[in-house]
Amino acid sequence: MRVFVTGASGWIGSALVTDLRDAGHDVVGLARSEASAAAVTAAGAQVRRGSLDDLDVLRAAAAESDGVVHTAFKHDIAFSGDFQGAADADQRAVQTLGDALKGSDRPLVIASGLLGLRPGTVATEDFSPDESTSPRLATERWTLGLASEGVRSSAVRLSPTVHGDGDHGFVATLVQIARDRGFSAYPGEGANRWPAVHRFDAARLFRLALENAPAGSALHGVSEEGVTTRAIAEAIGRGLGLPVRSISAEEAAGHFGWIGALFGMDSPASSGITRDLLDWEPTHQGLIADLDEGHYYVSA
Repeated sequence: MRVFVTGASGWIGSALVTDLRDAGHDVVGLARSEASAAAVTAAGAQVRRGSLDDLDVLRAAAAESDGVVHTAFKHDIAFSGDFQGAADADQRAVQTLGDALKGSDRPLVIASGLLGLRPGTVATEDFSPDESTSPRLATERWTLGLASEGVRSSAVRLSPTVHGDGDHGFVATLVQIARDRGFSAYPGEGANRWPAVHRFDAARLFRLALENAPAGSALHGVSEEGVTTRAIAEAIGRGLGLPVRSISAEEAAGHFGWIGALFGMDSPASSGITRDLLDWEPTHQGLIADLDEGHYYVSA
């Protein structure tokens, strides 16, 4: 297949490009900068220059492809406080890609999220979430609805922790906070749970969804159903040689900053339906083993 990948030089997208190439697919990767273009080329993919805001570029690239995987998201804008703006840009991009594929029976796979999907209860793939809880869920719902318009659409709901060597996301942020504060913290009793998946397992799931997911499939990128925040904090404490402490919910916002509300969520999720549907079995190490390897503590 000729596959168009957005976010091709990103954390998951770059691993996906390699996985797709190893499986025999031709890949065209979206790149918004010279550095991104060089990384996409080095991975053996063709480059399509543009960003998520270049809707004409997205439309043409999707129309020329045999399938599309959308992993890009404006994380820089989201993490600076404008999550709604990032979600709106994502929605425009996905709708452009989807419109280009209507009536073709070609696949469109998008990245979605699990955090807060069903607080306090294990979320399964057949759970229908309330769109009002996250602006990205409206984009997911629209994408899955393309199944009735001749698109083999699917959404991979990713764990909040997609970990591995080189991660600059949530876990790396928690490590830096612990380093700056002088101790590793967890909220309350630390019993709240975060699902986790290794980067390479997540990349393989996107490829399997592209190849085989039935139209309208919601899939869960979950290797571990829920790692407790206390276990995460304790692993970070070991890695940095720092004490580990519980802090109150009231202290969490000041201690953790923007990530505090997220780290305090209890958001377990399973992936049994996904595993059975696509014969996907995670093979890489879990989050705590990954934290214990040491690469998260090497200063940039």
